[in-house]
Amino acid sequence: MGAPKRNRRKYDKPKDIWSSGRIEIDKKYIKDFGLKNEKELWKVQTELSKIRSNVRVLLSSTDSEKSNKVGSDIINRLTKYGIAPNGSTLDRLFDLNETSFLERRLQSITFRKGLAKSMKQARQLITHGFIAISGRKIDKPSYLVSISEEDKVGYYRPINLEPVTLHKEDAAALNNENAPEPTANTDTAEKVEGEAVVN
Repeated sequence: MGAPKRNRRKYDKPKDIWSSGRIEIDKKYIKDFGLKNEKELWKVQTELSKIRSNVRVLLSSTDSEKSNKVGSDIINRLTKYGIAPNGSTLDRLFDLNETSFLERRLQSITFRKGLAKSMKQARQLITHGFIAISGRKIDKPSYLVSISEEDKVGYYRPINLEPVTLHKEDAAALNNENAPEPTANTDTAEKVEGEAVVN
């Protein structure tokens, strides 16, 4: 049967992992974009680092024809997802940061389009199957939304996000239903039973 396959880690941990300055910045990203933990941010940072590394190699390459083709592919991919603006060059890709990627997540798009009242609520709606693209349910908050898909993000099934308000009569009835039933005094019951036996 063989040994089970080990999943390869999709992110690199920061070299300055205990730096208080880095931790504070990461916490702000996590809070602003409703991320689950640091690992989600580290995946974005790893992808960004790979792009910058590839751009450096291409800019220093002597084979201009090959570097132009590969560079064009990278730019087209980033432009397709709205991460890089139209007309970007390889040099301009160094200006990309974590926000460029985080804003294109389905979680961010759902919130920006007003389909959720907060980033956390957007995450809940996605994971519980309420958000779809062109009628196709997407349950991954980290899904990158392309420019062509952005207008097709909507609800997979109807949901009312307004809080439920109860009238005073309904609230009182609900409280009475949930109130514990009164229990008989066991001491009194035992005395009555004892008296009955004696008599």
